[in-house]
Amino acid sequence: MMPEGPKGGLARCSNRVMNLAHVLRQNARRFPGKPGFIWGGQSWNWVEIEREVNALAAALQARGLGKGDRLIVHSKNTAQMFFSLFAAFKLGVVWVPTNFRLMPEEVIYLADFSGAKGFLCHGDFPDHAEAVAKNVTGIEFIWRMDEQAKPGAFGEAGVSERMAAFRGHSVPDAPVEHDDPCWYFFTSGTTGRSKAAVLTHGQMAFVITNHLCDLLPGATEADASLVVAPLSHGAGVHQLNIVARGAPTILLPTEKFDVEEAWRLVEQHRVTNMFTVPTILKLLVEHPAVDRFDHASLRSVIYAGAPMYREDQKFALRKLGKVITQYFGLGEVTGNITVLPPAHHDPEDQANTKFGTCGFERTGMQVAIQNDAGEELQPFETGEICVIGPAVFAGYYNNPEANAKAFRNGWFRTGDLGHMDEQGFVYITGRASDMYISGGSNIYPREVEEKILIHPAIVEVAVLGVPDKLWGEVGVAVCVAREPVDEAALAAFLAPKIPRYKMPKRFFFWEALPKSGYGKVPKRMVRDELEARGLINGEGLV
Repeated sequence: MMPEGPKGGLARCSNRVMNLAHVLRQNARRFPGKPGFIWGGQSWNWVEIEREVNALAAALQARGLGKGDRLIVHSKNTAQMFFSLFAAFKLGVVWVPTNFRLMPEEVIYLADFSGAKGFLCHGDFPDHAEAVAKNVTGIEFIWRMDEQAKPGAFGEAGVSERMAAFRGHSVPDAPVEHDDPCWYFFTSGTTGRSKAAVLTHGQMAFVITNHLCDLLPGATEADASLVVAPLSHGAGVHQLNIVARGAPTILLPTEKFDVEEAWRLVEQHRVTNMFTVPTILKLLVEHPAVDRFDHASLRSVIYAGAPMYREDQKFALRKLGKVITQYFGLGEVTGNITVLPPAHHDPEDQANTKFGTCGFERTGMQVAIQNDAGEELQPFETGEICVIGPAVFAGYYNNPEANAKAFRNGWFRTGDLGHMDEQGFVYITGRASDMYISGGSNIYPREVEEKILIHPAIVEVAVLGVPDKLWGEVGVAVCVAREPVDEAALAAFLAPKIPRYKMPKRFFFWEALPKSGYGKVPKRMVRDELEARGLINGEGLV
């Protein structure tokens, strides 16, 4: 029996949980000769992966890294990056990955802010290594991740050299408790500096269980997963699920997103699942290669990071069949807010089709639409999407002000606006920061974007509000078109589909929309480009 706690309650004997690195030992026992990681012409089975991770962990431990220390990793998707994740977990060290597209000064900030003690830097980024060495006093060593395309050397040592010196060593998994951090997940941020969401061993064990339940039901070691996004963020979380099932992770041979090569790998390895974002999924299904390679093995094409526009969704379904799954969840909740499984993705508009929903609550999670006072709203009333449950992060590292804003009465405030229908399906209308007010009316850009994308010539669009002396704010639409279309024609097409007050005042046509390193189209980047082109200024349209 459990011992009694205060007032007759049950006291927890221990907060001890499984160290996430233990999944490698499980796989090496059960599937020793089965491939677990494939990259280019190389393949590692689970015994070899455990050996490589032990070697790297032993080398890092010998260099002074131990439980609670932070290890920053600036790298493209490579084998060494993949191994570094589990080596950090094994030691109880916090893995601090960056987006490899960041500039040196941004990596300086992340290394300094995180309090990192060691820095693993991909060999193609000597400027980043030099910048961190000169400006971050807490960094005790820099090792070069030497699976590189460009010649060159820097840092104290190469990772291959250090791993070779310790190959054959076995490092026991550090004992960890539920709230011990394992990963500082840097948010992309809409304004200001990125924040470090603290992910923990106990939380991430729930996340893996939840993802396997809601996103990859029935997954086994017979599956295979293709990585088409940076392992530093959502794709890294997804791969933890794949490793937990003993299935192989397959990387593209270079950091370049080669659509034809992606489909070739799907056919070659009988890939069953991949994680992506709407813009990348759109590129995959609109490329001619989708029709040249066999992708019948795919069962789960998971997209997240942003809702997918209805017209793009229908096109993907026609190309791939009902295999796409959407989930909504910020880095702070590691993807665990809602899910829209394949059964709810209809390729044609039906009377009962739920347009624009990002799905229903994830298993073990609770979602509420709240007003500014924290009160739960009625169905179809718009408010902030808030969430509670075991997947919610432990808080932002060293940022009490952000934590105070992010939580209210125990609920995590996503900053996304939306509503819920009577069946519990959630609809995102946009970021609170994206909404604009024109003539006293709230306008949610996503609603207007959906209507614009119905036009057959429009490929992508971003709508945002800009200052206006008469109306307070007005909308502008930045469009990417596959064939010529002018402002007047697009406005005429849109007129019967939205109220007049929601009509953008101007339509601009560009060759491409600016995208973040994760394939998203941040409105702040569109706004910056509008200003750079002289189309808007601080007072509005020019």
